[in-house]
Amino acid sequence: METVRVVENGVQAKKEIEQLIMQGYTKDEIYLLAHDKDRSNDLTDSLDISDIGMSEQGVMDSLANVFRTRGDELRSKMESLGLSSNDAERYEKELDLGKVVVVASKSA
Repeated sequence: METVRVVENGVQAKKEIEQLIMQGYTKDEIYLLAHDKDRSNDLTDSLDISDIGMSEQGVMDSLANVFRTRGDELRSKMESLGLSSNDAERYEKELDLGKVVVVASKSA
């Protein structure tokens, strides 16, 4: 089960994260993506939420991301959280526009 929110900036992302926590998600189940890798890392750190890593993606996908374009990497990360390839592509287009995507994902 995943919940996805598209926001404009870190302030809106913080509000969405707070709402998701009130809905029962933990910070370990909430992920943030931005097209710019530095922006994504900065927001993830400042909002104290999880990064999408090997435990979510698996070793092979994590290693493959080194050789992927940023768009391919982002779509792969979203799919590893349970989004369909069509949804991942749609949200990646939002990221291209400078928006931030917040994904809350409860493992089965």
